[in-house]
Amino acid sequence: MARRIVRTAVKLLIATIVFSIALLFLDRNYRVLPPSLHAYMPQHHHGHVVTDITVLQCSSVNPFSSCVLDPDVWQRIDKDLYLGKAWVSTAYLYVRRKKEEDLADGDRVVMDLSVGRLDPSANENANTDPDEKWESRPCGLWIKRSTSKFASDSDNAITAIDVLFGDDSVEAREGWSIVGTRLLLESSSGIPGSYLTVRRGVPNAVPKPVPRIKDNGKFKIIHISDLHLSTGVGACRDAIPDSYQGRKCEADPRTLDFITRVIDEEKPDLLTAIFKYAQIAIKRKIPYVSIFGNHDDEQTLSRSAQMSIIESLPYSLSAAGPAEIDGVGNYYIEILARGHSDHSALTLYMLDTHAYSSNEKKYPGYDWIKPNQVDWFKRTATSLKPAHKEYTHIHMDLAFIHIPLPEYIGVRNYWKGAWREYVTAPQYNSGFRDALIEQGIVMVSCGHDHVNDYCMLSSEGEDDAKKPALWMCYAGGSGFGGYAGYGGFNRRLRVFEVDANLSRITTWKRVEFGEPEELAKRVDEQVIVDGGRAVGPTMEEEAAEKEGPPL
Repeated sequence: MARRIVRTAVKLLIATIVFSIALLFLDRNYRVLPPSLHAYMPQHHHGHVVTDITVLQCSSVNPFSSCVLDPDVWQRIDKDLYLGKAWVSTAYLYVRRKKEEDLADGDRVVMDLSVGRLDPSANENANTDPDEKWESRPCGLWIKRSTSKFASDSDNAITAIDVLFGDDSVEAREGWSIVGTRLLLESSSGIPGSYLTVRRGVPNAVPKPVPRIKDNGKFKIIHISDLHLSTGVGACRDAIPDSYQGRKCEADPRTLDFITRVIDEEKPDLLTAIFKYAQIAIKRKIPYVSIFGNHDDEQTLSRSAQMSIIESLPYSLSAAGPAEIDGVGNYYIEILARGHSDHSALTLYMLDTHAYSSNEKKYPGYDWIKPNQVDWFKRTATSLKPAHKEYTHIHMDLAFIHIPLPEYIGVRNYWKGAWREYVTAPQYNSGFRDALIEQGIVMVSCGHDHVNDYCMLSSEGEDDAKKPALWMCYAGGSGFGGYAGYGGFNRRLRVFEVDANLSRITTWKRVEFGEPEELAKRVDEQVIVDGGRAVGPTMEEEAAEKEGPPL
């Protein structure tokens, strides 16, 4: 009896397997399964596939011209292909997308793109899939669409499309790639070229790296500030020298060459610094975090929109932070202890310092860290302390912002480095420096003032009872698209090396231009934290002549 049951079960299993294989084979060729079931199949592209693409150009002087297609059918990529720089013309890319289960018999799936004046099929071999045909669209755009019933299951099926600008465009998003040359727009002289970038197949989940102290107890952070990257190559400002590699200086390529060189030489474990800078870190598998500067939302994308992109990039540890707190990008990351420990050895806090004052009449100039941000920071730091006490060494906390705090103007404090320009801190003091000291933060680093690159010691107590409390550092400006000047300033960035074994932090700067020994030099190297506490300068450092403040 038992044998008969086993034989029957085996036969049923074999029959089920054979039937399933046959059904999948038939469905692959003839779509015999209901569309609703395809959403649960492993090859299904969750979301949408692209079924058509076009470019719509219009003129503001032609009353019959319109850059609007049926919104129920077409999705517009909200980026003017002329970047708003054409006198009377605008142009937009439109995309038709459908869920795979909603595809009808007449729908075609876009499998490839090309840009040019000639039909791409002329260069294809005779073995091309007969179900796939190239079709012409405006501005030199060609799309290859397939009528195959299972085209949407292919890994080559295009599932999303976007536009990037500039001949130096790069694509940093996982699964995305730039296709073809620039679109052939009319009257686009002097305007950065428009390039199409596509995602094929199912979007891959991007795992977040877990930053950890190295086995030697070290962890290195590079703070890159004021990159001032642009759409296109950009023009150099106040460059030393004003040429580069024997030709006219172009801001973005020179900035990125500098950043790349220092990263390759310093080999950091973390970068604090969308696509152009991210690609450098991604290529080298270095985690990075981002905070916004005052210029970052002056164009088309809001801070929230930018952060949603940054969060999705490989090796990015950035986060938008709590929605109920002012600003975008109030968050922290934990650097774990070496080995397999789950204990945090180092915590980095990032806070949004916004842009311009919300009360220009009373407090002209730049905005300040808001009270609810200060409260969020204090609550968060307090809540983490019990877990941090479990670390067998001394846990340390650092903070990164963009606009300096008012206390950076402390002319009576000790500082090391150059103070070349006035500190453009907020006129209103919201007390964040005091909150940092209260929570035991040993260092805060900022950007914003491009040619200031000092670290200043802020102390607590009076006279002989004064004790070092907090180092306030500048990263120094690194981008050639931003100002420099002030009697000659080489672009630079700041390095922090954490020694978890000694609970020590050493910092220095690296410069972009100079003799070979100057390029390799650790400029103004100093120990700012030892034994987990901020430490004052050595006697030699205190006796050295200070540079600044400006008169």
